[in-house]
Amino acid sequence: MTVVPAEHLMMLICDGCGDSVTGTGTTLPDAEVVWTLVFEHGWVGSPFASGPHHCPRCSARAAVADDGMCLDDLEQVGGRPAAPEADSAEAVRRALADRLVRDDRVLVDLAGLEVIDSVGLGLLVRAHQEARRDGRRLCLVAPSRFVLTVLHTMRLDRVFTVVDDRASTSGAASGPRS
Repeated sequence: MTVVPAEHLMMLICDGCGDSVTGTGTTLPDAEVVWTLVFEHGWVGSPFASGPHHCPRCSARAAVADDGMCLDDLEQVGGRPAAPEADSAEAVRRALADRLVRDDRVLVDLAGLEVIDSVGLGLLVRAHQEARRDGRRLCLVAPSRFVLTVLHTMRLDRVFTVVDDRASTSGAASGPRS
């Protein structure tokens, strides 16, 4: 484990250098999900407690080592860590734009979406409401473990129908997961 929960605090431990940071663990009620703590402190890594996680210094070391720079050059680098490259809300928008309508189901392929933020979650909720208004149900195809955990944490896991993989979309999709 690279995140150690203790009452209302969580200690995030870097898998590279062992450095640690402690923050509140009350952002999400699921102790397994730690992405808010990771991103709040500029770290990189898994959104889950099991890691791996790396502090900004170790993630920068890995990047410069690949570019052939010397690690001493890092002492000259300052400022905030770079923002995550992937915009999960944009990925949700693309998935919704590419949705497939089959009979009474609207299939949204989330296979390429590793994480989701509040904006992306809001887009899915709005799409669910629109589908329901049209007499259809929104089906999430192949969501990641993180997306499923966020849905569960936000108590939306019973709202969305989840299809485990693309092959299952040709068969009958069951109702929301329980």
